[in-house]
Amino acid sequence: MATTAIWDVTDRLDRVIDYATNPQKTENLDFSSPDFQGLRNVLDYTQQDAKTEKQFYVSGINCDPDTVCQQMSRTKLQFQKTDGILAFHGYQAFAPGEATPETAHAIGMKLAKELWGERFEVVVSTHLDKQHIHNHFVLNSVSFMDGKRYYDNNATYALMRQTSDRLCREYSLSVIENPKRGKSKHYAEWKAEQENKPTWRGLIREDVDKSIDTSMTFTQFIAALRKQGYEVKTGVKYMAVRPPGKERFVRLKTLGDDYAEEAIKQRILQNRNPKRLPPLPEPKRKRCTLKGSINTVKKITGLQALYFHYLYKMGILPHKRASNKRTHFLLREDLRHLEEITAQTKLLCVHHISSKEQLFTYQSAVEQEISALYADRKAIYNQIRRCKDEEKVSVYKEQIAGLSKELSLLRKEVKLCTGILSRSWEIKEKLSRIKQEEIEQRKEEKTYEQRSRRSGSNRQYEP
Repeated sequence: MATTAIWDVTDRLDRVIDYATNPQKTENLDFSSPDFQGLRNVLDYTQQDAKTEKQFYVSGINCDPDTVCQQMSRTKLQFQKTDGILAFHGYQAFAPGEATPETAHAIGMKLAKELWGERFEVVVSTHLDKQHIHNHFVLNSVSFMDGKRYYDNNATYALMRQTSDRLCREYSLSVIENPKRGKSKHYAEWKAEQENKPTWRGLIREDVDKSIDTSMTFTQFIAALRKQGYEVKTGVKYMAVRPPGKERFVRLKTLGDDYAEEAIKQRILQNRNPKRLPPLPEPKRKRCTLKGSINTVKKITGLQALYFHYLYKMGILPHKRASNKRTHFLLREDLRHLEEITAQTKLLCVHHISSKEQLFTYQSAVEQEISALYADRKAIYNQIRRCKDEEKVSVYKEQIAGLSKELSLLRKEVKLCTGILSRSWEIKEKLSRIKQEEIEQRKEEKTYEQRSRRSGSNRQYEP
Protein backbone atom coordinates (compact mmCIF):
# COMPACT_ATOMS: atom_id res chain seq x y z
CA MET A 1 0.00 0.00 0.00
CA ALA A 2 1.46 3.38 -0.98
CA THR A 3 -0.04 6.81 -0.34
CA THR A 4 0.92 9.75 -2.56
CA ALA A 5 0.85 13.54 -2.44
CA ILE A 6 2.41 16.46 -4.31
CA TRP A 7 2.61 20.17 -3.58
CA ASP A 8 4.36 23.25 -4.94
CA VAL A 9 7.50 24.92 -3.59
CA THR A 10 7.65 28.70 -3.91
CA ASP A 11 10.20 29.85 -1.33
CA ARG A 12 13.65 28.23 -1.79
CA LEU A 13 14.75 25.47 -4.14
CA ASP A 14 17.81 24.46 -2.11
CA ARG A 15 15.70 24.03 1.04
CA VAL A 16 13.50 21.27 -0.37
CA ILE A 17 16.46 19.57 -2.09
CA ASP A 18 18.46 19.56 1.16
CA TYR A 19 15.49 18.07 3.01
CA ALA A 20 14.85 15.37 0.41
CA THR A 21 18.53 14.34 0.19
CA ASN A 22 19.27 14.56 3.94
CA PRO A 23 21.89 11.83 4.62
CA GLN A 24 20.47 11.11 8.09
CA LYS A 25 17.21 10.05 6.41
CA THR A 26 18.61 8.22 3.38
CA GLU A 27 21.50 6.27 4.91
CA ASN A 28 21.04 2.52 5.05
CA LEU A 29 21.69 1.87 8.75
CA ASP A 30 21.69 -1.90 8.20
CA PHE A 31 24.51 -1.78 5.63
CA SER A 32 27.64 -2.89 7.50
CA SER A 33 30.17 -3.51 4.69
CA PRO A 34 33.80 -2.77 5.76
CA ASP A 35 34.23 -0.64 2.63
CA PHE A 36 31.39 1.63 3.70
CA GLN A 37 32.71 1.71 7.28
CA GLY A 38 35.95 3.13 5.94
CA LEU A 39 33.91 5.61 3.97
CA ARG A 40 32.15 6.74 7.15
CA ASN A 41 35.56 7.50 8.70
CA VAL A 42 36.31 9.79 5.76
CA LEU A 43 32.88 11.42 5.96
CA ASP A 44 33.60 12.56 9.50
CA TYR A 45 36.03 15.15 8.12
CA THR A 46 34.20 16.64 5.14
CA GLN A 47 30.64 17.88 5.05
CA GLN A 48 30.51 17.59 1.28
CA ASP A 49 31.12 13.84 1.40
CA ALA A 50 28.39 13.54 4.01
CA LYS A 51 25.95 14.79 1.38
CA THR A 52 27.01 12.40 -1.39
CA GLU A 53 28.53 8.96 -0.82
CA LYS A 54 26.67 8.43 2.44
CA GLN A 55 23.33 8.67 0.65
CA PHE A 56 22.71 5.17 -0.60
CA TYR A 57 19.16 5.86 -1.83
CA VAL A 58 19.39 9.17 -3.69
CA SER A 59 19.18 9.15 -7.50
CA GLY A 60 18.80 11.74 -10.22
CA ILE A 61 16.80 11.58 -13.45
CA ASN A 62 18.17 13.93 -16.11
CA CYS A 63 20.40 15.47 -13.43
CA ASP A 64 23.21 14.78 -10.97
CA PRO A 65 22.03 14.75 -7.30
CA ASP A 66 25.25 16.52 -6.26
CA THR A 67 24.63 19.55 -8.49
CA VAL A 68 20.87 19.35 -9.03
CA CYS A 69 20.14 22.79 -7.54
CA GLN A 70 22.53 24.47 -9.99
CA GLN A 71 21.18 22.42 -12.91
CA MET A 72 17.55 23.28 -12.15
CA SER A 73 18.47 26.94 -11.74
CA ARG A 74 20.29 26.96 -15.10
CA THR A 75 17.21 25.50 -16.78
CA LYS A 76 15.05 28.29 -15.38
CA LEU A 77 17.56 30.95 -16.45
CA GLN A 78 17.84 29.45 -19.92
CA PHE A 79 14.09 29.85 -20.51
CA GLN A 80 13.77 33.04 -18.38
CA LYS A 81 11.29 31.44 -15.97
CA THR A 82 12.81 32.11 -12.57
CA ASP A 83 9.64 33.37 -10.85
CA GLY A 84 6.53 31.67 -9.50
CA ILE A 85 6.62 28.00 -8.48
CA LEU A 86 10.23 26.83 -8.26
CA ALA A 87 9.63 23.08 -7.97
CA PHE A 88 7.15 20.41 -6.97
CA HIS A 89 7.68 18.17 -3.94
CA GLY A 90 6.14 14.72 -4.31
CA TYR A 91 5.69 12.05 -1.66
CA GLN A 92 5.09 8.27 -1.79
CA ALA A 93 4.80 6.36 1.49
CA PHE A 94 4.59 2.58 1.95
CA ALA A 95 2.97 0.64 4.77
CA PRO A 96 5.34 -0.23 7.65
CA GLY A 97 7.27 -3.44 6.96
CA GLU A 98 5.76 -3.94 3.51
CA ALA A 99 8.63 -2.74 1.26
CA THR A 100 12.41 -2.98 1.52
CA PRO A 101 14.53 0.12 0.82
CA GLU A 102 15.65 -1.37 -2.50
CA THR A 103 12.06 -2.08 -3.59
CA ALA A 104 10.78 1.32 -2.48
CA HIS A 105 13.57 3.12 -4.34
CA ALA A 106 13.03 1.02 -7.48
CA ILE A 107 9.30 1.83 -7.47
CA GLY A 108 10.07 5.51 -6.91
CA MET A 109 12.51 5.57 -9.85
CA LYS A 110 10.05 3.85 -12.19
CA LEU A 111 7.27 6.21 -11.11
CA ALA A 112 9.40 9.32 -11.70
CA LYS A 113 10.73 8.12 -15.07
CA GLU A 114 7.26 7.26 -16.33
CA LEU A 115 5.62 10.50 -15.19
CA TRP A 116 8.35 13.10 -15.68
CA GLY A 117 11.48 11.42 -17.10
CA GLU A 118 11.11 12.62 -20.69
CA ARG A 119 10.95 16.37 -19.95
CA PHE A 120 11.93 17.24 -16.38
CA GLU A 121 14.85 17.02 -13.95
CA VAL A 122 13.89 14.94 -10.92
CA VAL A 123 15.63 13.83 -7.71
CA VAL A 124 14.33 10.61 -6.14
CA SER A 125 15.31 9.90 -2.52
CA THR A 126 14.15 7.09 -0.25
CA HIS A 127 13.94 7.99 3.45
CA LEU A 128 14.51 5.29 6.04
CA ASP A 129 14.20 7.39 9.21
CA LYS A 130 10.54 6.47 9.92
CA GLN A 131 8.75 3.19 10.55
CA HIS A 132 7.25 3.53 7.08
CA ILE A 133 9.74 3.77 4.20
CA HIS A 134 8.85 6.65 1.90
CA ASN A 135 10.08 8.32 -1.30
CA HIS A 136 10.51 12.03 -1.92
CA PHE A 137 10.49 13.53 -5.41
CA VAL A 138 11.84 17.00 -6.20
CA LEU A 139 10.60 17.95 -9.67
CA ASN A 140 11.80 21.05 -11.53
CA SER A 141 8.82 23.23 -12.46
CA VAL A 142 10.38 24.07 -15.85
CA SER A 143 11.15 21.47 -18.54
CA PHE A 144 14.72 21.26 -19.79
CA MET A 145 13.36 20.09 -23.17
CA ASP A 146 11.00 22.89 -24.19
CA GLY A 147 10.92 25.34 -21.25
CA LYS A 148 7.25 24.68 -20.56
CA ARG A 149 6.04 24.58 -16.98
CA TYR A 150 4.66 21.55 -15.20
CA TYR A 151 1.04 22.03 -14.12
CA ASP A 152 -0.19 20.16 -11.08
CA ASN A 153 -3.93 19.56 -11.28
CA ASN A 154 -6.49 16.86 -10.55
CA ALA A 155 -5.69 14.99 -13.77
CA THR A 156 -1.90 14.86 -13.19
CA TYR A 157 -2.39 13.81 -9.57
CA ALA A 158 -4.85 11.08 -10.61
CA LEU A 159 -2.24 9.79 -13.07
CA MET A 160 0.36 9.78 -10.27
CA ARG A 161 -2.02 7.85 -8.03
CA GLN A 162 -2.88 5.30 -10.73
CA THR A 163 0.76 4.79 -11.74
CA SER A 164 1.79 4.27 -8.12
CA ASP A 165 -0.97 1.68 -7.61
CA ARG A 166 0.00 -0.19 -10.78
CA LEU A 167 3.66 -0.36 -9.79
CA CYS A 168 2.72 -1.56 -6.29
CA ARG A 169 0.71 -4.38 -7.83
CA GLU A 170 3.67 -5.31 -10.04
CA TYR A 171 5.81 -5.67 -6.93
CA SER A 172 3.05 -7.57 -5.06
CA LEU A 173 2.36 -4.74 -2.62
CA SER A 174 -1.10 -3.88 -1.32
CA VAL A 175 -3.14 -1.06 -2.86
CA ILE A 176 -5.82 1.21 -1.39
CA GLU A 177 -8.86 0.14 -3.41
CA ASN A 178 -11.16 3.05 -2.47
CA PRO A 179 -8.94 6.05 -1.73
CA LYS A 180 -10.61 9.11 -0.22
CA ARG A 181 -10.61 12.10 -2.48
CA GLY A 182 -9.02 15.19 -1.04
CA LYS A 183 -6.67 18.04 -1.72
CA SER A 184 -2.95 17.61 -1.13
CA LYS A 185 -1.62 19.44 1.90
CA HIS A 186 0.78 22.33 1.57
CA TYR A 187 4.38 21.48 2.42
CA ALA A 188 4.45 23.67 5.56
CA GLU A 189 1.28 22.04 6.93
CA TRP A 190 2.48 18.54 6.07
CA LYS A 191 5.89 19.14 7.69
CA ALA A 192 4.34 20.65 10.83
CA GLU A 193 2.07 17.62 11.23
CA GLN A 194 5.04 15.29 10.75
CA GLU A 195 6.79 17.11 13.63
CA ASN A 196 3.63 17.10 15.79
CA LYS A 197 3.44 20.89 15.69
CA PRO A 198 0.17 22.83 15.52
CA THR A 199 -0.96 24.33 12.20
CA TRP A 200 -3.42 27.17 11.79
CA ARG A 201 -5.77 24.90 9.83
CA GLY A 202 -5.47 22.31 12.60
CA LEU A 203 -6.37 24.98 15.16
CA ILE A 204 -9.50 25.84 13.16
CA ARG A 205 -10.51 22.17 13.13
CA GLU A 206 -9.98 22.05 16.90
CA ASP A 207 -12.19 25.12 17.46
CA VAL A 208 -14.88 23.83 15.09
CA ASP A 209 -14.89 20.45 16.88
CA LYS A 210 -15.26 22.19 20.22
CA SER A 211 -18.15 24.33 18.93
CA ILE A 212 -19.90 21.24 17.54
CA ASP A 213 -19.51 19.33 20.82
CA THR A 214 -21.13 22.18 22.81
CA SER A 215 -24.02 22.83 20.39
CA MET A 216 -27.47 21.31 19.99
CA THR A 217 -28.44 23.37 16.92
CA PHE A 218 -26.64 24.87 13.94
CA THR A 219 -27.45 28.35 15.25
CA GLN A 220 -25.75 27.54 18.55
CA PHE A 221 -22.75 26.25 16.60
CA ILE A 222 -22.35 29.55 14.72
CA ALA A 223 -22.77 31.49 17.98
CA ALA A 224 -20.09 29.33 19.64
CA LEU A 225 -17.66 30.06 16.81
CA ARG A 226 -18.33 33.78 17.02
CA LYS A 227 -17.82 33.64 20.77
CA GLN A 228 -14.32 32.30 20.10
CA GLY A 229 -13.62 35.34 17.93
CA TYR A 230 -14.40 33.88 14.50
CA GLU A 231 -16.17 35.80 11.75
CA VAL A 232 -18.63 33.44 10.03
CA LYS A 233 -20.07 33.59 6.51
CA THR A 234 -23.33 31.68 6.11
CA GLY A 235 -26.02 31.67 3.45
CA VAL A 236 -23.39 31.36 0.73
CA LYS A 237 -22.48 28.39 -1.45
CA TYR A 238 -19.65 27.34 0.84
CA MET A 239 -19.64 28.22 4.52
CA ALA A 240 -16.44 30.08 5.50
CA VAL A 241 -14.81 31.36 8.68
CA ARG A 242 -12.11 33.92 9.42
CA PRO A 243 -10.01 33.17 12.52
CA PRO A 244 -9.26 36.05 14.90
CA GLY A 245 -6.22 37.96 13.76
CA LYS A 246 -6.28 36.54 10.21
CA GLU A 247 -7.07 38.48 7.03
CA ARG A 248 -8.61 35.77 4.84
CA PHE A 249 -11.62 33.49 5.14
CA VAL A 250 -11.27 29.71 5.00
CA ARG A 251 -13.94 27.48 3.51
CA LEU A 252 -14.76 24.81 6.06
CA LYS A 253 -15.13 22.14 3.37
CA THR A 254 -11.39 22.48 2.62
CA LEU A 255 -10.60 21.23 6.15
CA GLY A 256 -11.94 17.76 5.36
CA ASP A 257 -15.12 15.87 4.60
CA ASP A 258 -16.28 16.11 8.24
CA TYR A 259 -16.22 19.92 8.07
CA ALA A 260 -18.57 20.55 5.16
CA GLU A 261 -21.77 22.33 6.22
CA GLU A 262 -24.03 19.27 5.84
CA ALA A 263 -21.52 17.07 7.69
CA ILE A 264 -21.39 19.58 10.55
CA LYS A 265 -25.19 19.59 10.79
CA GLN A 266 -25.22 15.78 10.95
CA ARG A 267 -22.59 15.82 13.71
CA ILE A 268 -24.67 18.34 15.69
CA LEU A 269 -27.74 16.10 15.42
CA GLN A 270 -25.78 13.39 17.23
CA ASN A 271 -25.50 15.63 20.30
CA ARG A 272 -29.00 14.82 21.59
CA ASN A 273 -27.41 13.18 24.62
CA PRO A 274 -24.27 15.23 25.22
CA LYS A 275 -21.49 13.44 27.02
CA ARG A 276 -20.37 14.82 30.33
CA LEU A 277 -16.65 15.03 30.69
CA PRO A 278 -15.13 13.81 33.96
CA PRO A 279 -13.88 16.57 36.29
CA LEU A 280 -10.25 17.52 35.85
CA PRO A 281 -7.91 16.34 38.59
CA GLU A 282 -6.63 18.88 41.07
CA PRO A 283 -3.20 20.19 39.99
CA LYS A 284 -0.34 19.11 42.20
CA ARG A 285 1.15 21.99 44.12
CA LYS A 286 4.91 22.22 44.24
CA ARG A 287 6.84 23.86 47.04
CA CYS A 288 10.04 25.75 46.38
CA THR A 289 12.44 27.72 48.54
CA LEU A 290 13.53 31.20 47.44
CA LYS A 291 16.83 32.63 48.56
CA GLY A 292 16.96 36.31 49.48
CA SER A 293 14.14 38.80 49.90
CA ILE A 294 11.31 39.44 47.48
CA ASN A 295 11.79 43.16 48.00
CA THR A 296 15.39 42.98 46.74
CA VAL A 297 14.62 40.92 43.63
CA LYS A 298 15.33 42.92 40.48
CA LYS A 299 12.23 43.33 38.35
CA ILE A 300 12.61 42.10 34.77
CA THR A 301 11.97 44.70 32.08
CA GLY A 302 12.29 45.28 28.36
CA LEU A 303 12.76 42.28 26.08
CA GLN A 304 12.87 39.79 28.97
CA ALA A 305 9.55 41.03 30.32
CA LEU A 306 8.04 40.98 26.82
CA TYR A 307 9.00 37.35 26.23
CA PHE A 308 7.87 36.24 29.72
CA HIS A 309 4.53 37.99 29.25
CA TYR A 310 4.09 36.32 25.87
CA LEU A 311 4.80 32.87 27.33
CA TYR A 312 2.24 33.59 30.08
CA LYS A 313 -0.38 34.55 27.50
CA MET A 314 0.42 31.39 25.52
CA GLY A 315 -0.25 29.33 28.64
CA ILE A 316 3.31 27.97 28.81
CA LEU A 317 4.32 29.64 32.05
CA PRO A 318 2.00 28.96 35.01
CA HIS A 319 -0.41 31.64 36.17
CA LYS A 320 -1.09 32.44 39.81
CA ARG A 321 -4.59 31.11 39.42
CA ALA A 322 -6.20 28.94 36.79
CA SER A 323 -8.09 30.76 34.05
CA ASN A 324 -11.05 29.40 32.11
CA LYS A 325 -10.33 31.81 29.28
CA ARG A 326 -9.26 30.10 26.06
CA THR A 327 -5.85 31.02 24.67
CA HIS A 328 -6.14 33.35 21.67
CA PHE A 329 -5.88 31.83 18.20
CA LEU A 330 -2.78 33.86 17.30
CA LEU A 331 -0.96 32.62 20.40
CA ARG A 332 -1.92 28.98 19.92
CA GLU A 333 -0.64 29.22 16.36
CA ASP A 334 2.80 30.24 17.68
CA LEU A 335 3.12 26.97 19.63
CA ARG A 336 4.84 25.53 16.55
CA HIS A 337 7.71 27.98 17.25
CA LEU A 338 7.81 27.21 20.98
CA GLU A 339 11.31 25.68 20.86
CA GLU A 340 12.73 28.77 19.17
CA ILE A 341 10.87 31.18 21.48
CA THR A 342 12.14 29.27 24.53
CA ALA A 343 15.73 29.41 23.25
CA GLN A 344 15.43 33.16 22.65
CA THR A 345 14.02 33.68 26.15
CA LYS A 346 16.86 31.66 27.66
CA LEU A 347 19.48 33.74 25.81
CA LEU A 348 17.92 36.99 27.08
CA CYS A 349 17.87 35.74 30.67
CA VAL A 350 21.32 34.09 30.75
CA HIS A 351 23.05 37.19 29.38
CA HIS A 352 20.78 39.70 31.19
CA ILE A 353 19.66 41.43 27.99
CA SER A 354 16.72 43.81 28.41
CA SER A 355 17.06 46.38 25.61
CA LYS A 356 17.80 46.29 21.90
CA GLU A 357 21.01 48.23 22.54
CA GLN A 358 22.24 45.48 24.86
CA LEU A 359 21.22 42.89 22.26
CA PHE A 360 23.18 44.68 19.52
CA THR A 361 26.23 44.91 21.81
CA TYR A 362 26.08 41.21 22.64
CA GLN A 363 25.58 40.20 19.00
CA SER A 364 28.53 42.37 17.93
CA ALA A 365 30.74 40.73 20.57
CA VAL A 366 29.72 37.25 19.41
CA GLU A 367 30.40 38.14 15.76
CA GLN A 368 33.87 39.42 16.70
CA GLU A 369 34.54 36.17 18.52
CA ILE A 370 33.41 34.23 15.44
CA SER A 371 35.83 36.22 13.26
CA ALA A 372 38.69 35.47 15.66
CA LEU A 373 37.88 31.74 15.70
CA TYR A 374 37.72 31.68 11.89
CA ALA A 375 41.19 33.22 11.80
CA ASP A 376 42.50 30.65 14.29
CA ARG A 377 41.01 27.78 12.30
CA LYS A 378 42.46 29.12 9.05
CA ALA A 379 45.90 29.31 10.65
CA ILE A 380 45.64 25.66 11.74
CA TYR A 381 44.61 24.62 8.22
CA ASN A 382 47.76 26.36 6.92
CA GLN A 383 49.87 24.46 9.49
CA ILE A 384 48.35 21.16 8.30
CA ARG A 385 49.37 21.93 4.70
CA ARG A 386 53.00 22.44 5.74
CA CYS A 387 53.15 19.63 8.32
CA LYS A 388 54.38 16.16 7.40
CA ASP A 389 54.12 14.62 10.88
CA GLU A 390 50.98 12.46 11.04
CA GLU A 391 50.70 12.75 14.83
CA LYS A 392 50.75 16.54 14.69
CA VAL A 393 48.23 16.49 11.84
CA SER A 394 45.91 14.39 14.01
CA VAL A 395 46.23 16.92 16.86
CA TYR A 396 45.56 19.80 14.46
CA LYS A 397 42.42 18.09 13.19
CA GLU A 398 41.14 17.65 16.74
CA GLN A 399 41.70 21.37 17.33
CA ILE A 400 39.82 22.19 14.12
CA ALA A 401 36.92 19.96 15.21
CA GLY A 402 36.76 21.79 18.55
CA LEU A 403 36.82 25.21 16.87
CA SER A 404 34.15 24.14 14.39
CA LYS A 405 31.88 23.00 17.22
CA GLU A 406 32.38 26.28 19.05
CA LEU A 407 31.70 28.25 15.86
CA SER A 408 28.48 26.32 15.31
CA LEU A 409 27.22 27.28 18.78
CA LEU A 410 28.16 30.94 18.29
CA ARG A 411 26.44 31.09 14.89
CA LYS A 412 23.28 29.75 16.53
CA GLU A 413 23.46 32.56 19.09
CA VAL A 414 23.78 35.16 16.32
CA LYS A 415 20.75 33.60 14.64
CA LEU A 416 18.83 33.82 17.93
CA CYS A 417 19.75 37.50 18.29
CA THR A 418 18.51 38.23 14.77
CA GLY A 419 15.33 36.26 15.49
CA ILE A 420 14.69 38.24 18.70
CA LEU A 421 14.78 41.54 16.81
CA SER A 422 12.11 40.45 14.33
CA ARG A 423 10.02 38.36 16.74
CA SER A 424 9.88 41.04 19.44
CA TRP A 425 8.13 43.35 16.95
CA GLU A 426 5.69 40.57 16.00
CA ILE A 427 5.00 39.82 19.68
CA LYS A 428 4.19 43.47 20.40
CA GLU A 429 1.87 43.61 17.39
CA LYS A 430 0.02 40.44 18.40
CA LEU A 431 -0.33 41.45 22.04
CA SER A 432 -1.59 44.88 20.97
CA ARG A 433 -4.21 43.35 18.65
CA ILE A 434 -5.33 40.91 21.34
CA LYS A 435 -5.59 43.70 23.90
CA GLN A 436 -7.67 45.82 21.51
CA GLU A 437 -10.00 42.87 20.84
CA GLU A 438 -10.42 42.31 24.58
CA ILE A 439 -11.27 46.00 25.11
CA GLU A 440 -13.87 45.90 22.33
CA GLN A 441 -15.32 42.67 23.71
CA ARG A 442 -15.64 44.19 27.20
CA LYS A 443 -17.38 47.22 25.70
CA GLU A 444 -19.85 44.99 23.87
CA GLU A 445 -20.53 42.97 27.04
CA LYS A 446 -21.05 46.17 29.05
CA THR A 447 -23.44 47.57 26.42
CA TYR A 448 -25.36 44.29 26.39
CA GLU A 449 -25.67 44.32 30.21
CA GLN A 450 -26.92 47.91 30.19
CA ARG A 451 -29.54 47.09 27.55
CA SER A 452 -30.64 44.05 29.54
CA ARG A 453 -31.07 46.15 32.69
CA ARG A 454 -33.08 48.79 30.84
CA SER A 455 -35.39 46.24 29.24
CA GLY A 456 -35.84 44.57 32.65
CA SER A 457 -36.73 47.84 34.37
CA ASN A 458 -39.20 48.75 31.59
CA ARG A 459 -40.98 45.41 32.01
CA GLN A 460 -41.11 46.02 35.78
CA TYR A 461 -43.13 49.27 35.38
CA GLU A 462 -45.46 48.02 32.66
CA PRO A 463 -49.18 48.26 33.77
